[in-house]
Amino acid sequence: MDPNELFSTNLIDGTISSHINRQCNPQPSVIVIGAGISGIAAARRLYDASFKVTVLESRDRLGGRIHTDYSFGCPVDMGASWLHGVCNENPLAPLIRSLGLKLYRTSGDDSILYDHDLESYMLFNMDGHQVPPQMVTEIGDTFKRIMEETGKVRDEHPHDISVHQAISIVLKRHPELRQQGLAHEVLQWYICRLEAWFSADADMLSLKTWDQEDVLSGGHGLMVQGYGPVIEALAQDLDIRLNHRVIKISNGYNKAMVTVEDGRNFVADAVLVTVPVGVLKANLIEFVPKLPDWKVAAINDLGMGNENKIALRFDRVFWPNVEFLGIVAPTSYACGYFLNLHKATGHPVLVYMAAGRFAFDLEKLSDEAVANFVMLQVKKMFPDASEPVQYLVSRWGADPNSLGCYTYDLVGKPDDLYDRLRAPLGNLFFGGEAVCIDDHQGSVHGAYSAGVMAADNCQKYILEKQGHMENPPLVSVRHEIIESTIPLQISRM
Repeated sequence: MDPNELFSTNLIDGTISSHINRQCNPQPSVIVIGAGISGIAAARRLYDASFKVTVLESRDRLGGRIHTDYSFGCPVDMGASWLHGVCNENPLAPLIRSLGLKLYRTSGDDSILYDHDLESYMLFNMDGHQVPPQMVTEIGDTFKRIMEETGKVRDEHPHDISVHQAISIVLKRHPELRQQGLAHEVLQWYICRLEAWFSADADMLSLKTWDQEDVLSGGHGLMVQGYGPVIEALAQDLDIRLNHRVIKISNGYNKAMVTVEDGRNFVADAVLVTVPVGVLKANLIEFVPKLPDWKVAAINDLGMGNENKIALRFDRVFWPNVEFLGIVAPTSYACGYFLNLHKATGHPVLVYMAAGRFAFDLEKLSDEAVANFVMLQVKKMFPDASEPVQYLVSRWGADPNSLGCYTYDLVGKPDDLYDRLRAPLGNLFFGGEAVCIDDHQGSVHGAYSAGVMAADNCQKYILEKQGHMENPPLVSVRHEIIESTIPLQISRM
């Protein structure tokens, strides 16, 4: 028998008698898988509590689905970029304040577009003509009414249906809400923005839960310097091993062993898994013993959406000083959306954002072809637009380290899905954006909180097992809460 197989077998039945169990070092140890914000938050928490922590990350960089790119000469977030809930109650607020990072607020609490108010924008049709702002506002009110009516549809249906289905039912019942021509295209643009919030098409979204998220107050703020500084601050002094792709986790009564792609093994008292649900759904990590059916079902019952960004840097600004630009179309799939980073950060950068099936379809093209497609959209709005000096293309759906960007609720999901997803299995714990509480899935602060919560549960488990709960380890004050009297730095130009 292979020595690693023998070691795994002994781990599982708790009979291991190697020197590892006889070691004298009383310091509890944890392996954290994934160096996204959830994994780093968990590692930070455990490290500050005097645990021996090793973080294994498959990528060659930190951050996971947070990726602040500096190749333009300025920070551009190609993954997460907003703080959802610009308020002191946001668990990331103390760290953001302490680092002196600036936020550009793009919406208040009641924005129908979630991360944007309709205050600073321009929409165009496919022929390049600007949509009258009054029409955009009126259709926005209509869209709000349609979505309110879907609540009645939900109450009438004992079984869950999709948001798309519910909208169809509402429009059949209320012909006055149907739109024609340009107005129909504007309505599709609103649906496109709704789909972007969830990173999935409306026919995939659960009607039962789409509006049940407990959104924090304060609206939404763009991280002007990107999320990179947050990751760097949390990662300081941590033992993080990049290019360590985990392929196997063997957990037993006393210890757990993690195997990476090159065959090396790491052993600790517990393992904390923070890899994206897309990776778990693809069975890229072998669990020994196998995950129980109820855990596998929870993973499979959750949707993994996709949203990609195409960032274009220009040598000059030829577009208006508005927060976002959009293209309306006969279907939500064909609608377009650009974030104007120049207004928020002062840099001549436009970021095109595509979600759902469209995001997956763009990944079938080369970076050059994607950039050319996006420039066609730019030139529909501004025929005299200059060519970009540089461009960046994200591919979250095709990236084997993520296989999507963040989770969403599929139609008909069980009510206890998230409870099962976050439930530990002995000395195996789970973090990541998908397992956060209070319905903050898909947000950076949700991922951060999930990491902290998993770390606290892991710490309690190990200390109880070792009989040390009467003497909890000291926690470093370096990352304790900064006094809330220090305000968040918020702008709105």
